[in-house]
Amino acid sequence: QVQLVESGGGVVQAGDSLRLSCAASGRPFSTYAVGWFRQAPGKEREFVAAISASGSLSYYADSVKGRFTISRDNAKKTVDLQMNSLKPEDTAVYYCACDRAPVYRGPGNMEYWGKGTLVTVSS
Repeated sequence: QVQLVESGGGVVQAGDSLRLSCAASGRPFSTYAVGWFRQAPGKEREFVAAISASGSLSYYADSVKGRFTISRDNAKKTVDLQMNSLKPEDTAVYYCACDRAPVYRGPGNMEYWGKGTLVTVSS
C-alpha cells in the first residue's frame, strides 16, 4: 500500500510560480511511477505530468508543456511539480497518484491517489 500527501497549493496571480510536492510512504518509492493530475470545477480530472520510477522519463500534457516541470527525489520520497507562468485556467485541485509499474501507463493504471491540494490562479 502507498500513502500520498500533496502540499504547496495556494492562491497566486497569473504569471506567478508555485511548487507542489507529493510525499509518499509505504511501498518502496523507487519502484513505481508517479503522476500529477488536476480537476477544475465542473470538469473531469485530467492528466498533467508523470515521471518514471528512476526519474529518467517524464511526460506532460500539451497544456502545461514548457511551463511545468516534474521531478522526484527517491531518497526523500517526494515528487515535485514546479509550475511557472501560471494561468487562470490552471486553477484546479491537483492530485498525485502512483502507478503499479515503474513507467507511467496512463490514468487507468494509477493505483493510489492523494487527497489533493487546491491551486487558484487569479487574473
